[in-house]
Amino acid sequence: MIHDASLDAVMRTLADPTRRAVFEHIVRAPEISVVELTKGSGVTQSAVSQHLRALKLAGLVSDRAQGRNVFYRAAPQGLEPLVDWMSHYGVFWRQRFADLRTLLKDIDHDQRPTDP
Repeated sequence: MIHDASLDAVMRTLADPTRRAVFEHIVRAPEISVVELTKGSGVTQSAVSQHLRALKLAGLVSDRAQGRNVFYRAAPQGLEPLVDWMSHYGVFWRQRFADLRTLLKDIDHDQRPTDP
């Protein structure tokens, strides 16, 4: 089984639905400010900043300061531990689905009427 502290950090960080929504907004934009993330979110700027801090610590976003503004962008390499973990299970499920397909074909074949 794949176990990595960075995987734990990514999963723990993305487990929060509000934080996941913030991350999804960041992913959809080339770059976005805290003010833009806060607009229409129903979350305070302070809360958005806390979520951004967690996303940054998990390696999921990077930031760039420009004057008094800070802009955030997604850091795709931060998802690598999660992608690696999921690919392990992808192999597992592909094999299970192949086995199920074979079983269903066998059942279908066994239930077909034979010619007299």
